[in-house]
Amino acid sequence: MKVRIHKLFQYLLETTEASPEAIVGFSLATSPKLKEFIGDLDPELPLDWNNRSFLGLPELRGHVLRQAGLEGVCTADDVLITAGAAEANYLAIRQLVGPGDHMVTETPGWPQAEVLGRAIGAQISVIARDEAQGWRLPMDRLAKAVTPGTRLIFLSNPNNPTGRVMDADELAEVVAIARRAGAWLLVDEVYAGLEWEGPRAPSIAGMYERGITTGSVSKALGLQGLRTGWLICRDREMLMDAVILRENSSEIMNIMGEVIAEIALRDNRLGPALHRARAEGLANLARLDAFIAATPGLDWVRPQAGLIGLARLPDGIDSEAFARRLLAAPWRTFLLPGSAYGQHGHIRLGVGGGASVQLEVGLERVAGLLATWGADP
Repeated sequence: MKVRIHKLFQYLLETTEASPEAIVGFSLATSPKLKEFIGDLDPELPLDWNNRSFLGLPELRGHVLRQAGLEGVCTADDVLITAGAAEANYLAIRQLVGPGDHMVTETPGWPQAEVLGRAIGAQISVIARDEAQGWRLPMDRLAKAVTPGTRLIFLSNPNNPTGRVMDADELAEVVAIARRAGAWLLVDEVYAGLEWEGPRAPSIAGMYERGITTGSVSKALGLQGLRTGWLICRDREMLMDAVILRENSSEIMNIMGEVIAEIALRDNRLGPALHRARAEGLANLARLDAFIAATPGLDWVRPQAGLIGLARLPDGIDSEAFARRLLAAPWRTFLLPGSAYGQHGHIRLGVGGGASVQLEVGLERVAGLLATWGADP
């Protein structure tokens, strides 16, 4: 299995050393400092592993269930702590999908499933979300694509990168489609908890016996560097398959990631952290709404949740050419082109990162480049 690079990661690799002065489209909440956790850390903590469970710290797994609203539906033994949601997705896809199997995913969406599916040799159907309907997932097309031979459906909710949320009724419809085919249903929920409109959607692991929920502390809590996420599934055989594959790759979780994530997800910390992230995000979202309304030719579907959304560029502007020119002098501003998600006429805008990303400066430079696009060399 040879994994080919996808456009999003390729662009990040190529621009890592560009040292931008501003970032437009930051996808994480403001990251806490280590000093905020020092007082809760045990200086006698052994640094081998947690010595208690290959699934992860039991108390951390309990927090994961609570934040997902799955207490009483799932148990701590239905949770595997992983190196971020990316590893959780990898473990599930790699163990469930084989060469020739059929899987269904979405666009725009998190590209990992399609990349891994193609490396495995799976047959892949990609369902296009409808921008004209607010990036809604078209259920009729999904139902047509999912057949009795479909092995896996992979979606994100809230959608990454549009911020569209499938509510309980829509998720129930997806579950019905998956159940008719006997397919596994994996929903990446990394942006759950940052809803701007309406309540958090139910986690899929509680709705379907073959439902798999993945998530992490990276986005809403800004703790990407911990590399701590989770996989939740009530099917114990599937969960054990993930443990077996992980034993032959990363083997176990890192103890510092587990311990700090456990502290961060405690009730007395999680609520205030989400409140801060929501307040900061809503303020920046209002700023983005005003910016787009005031910028000729720029348009977007306002995200319902999460920290990022896709904005449509004026006709005739290629997103990658725009992003590369914006990153160069004199603009020195980073954003992701929509081509990273297969959306060539779009750019990714975001509300995360706090003061350090210089969002206001970045937006001024985006407007400046747009205003001079035809005349720029």
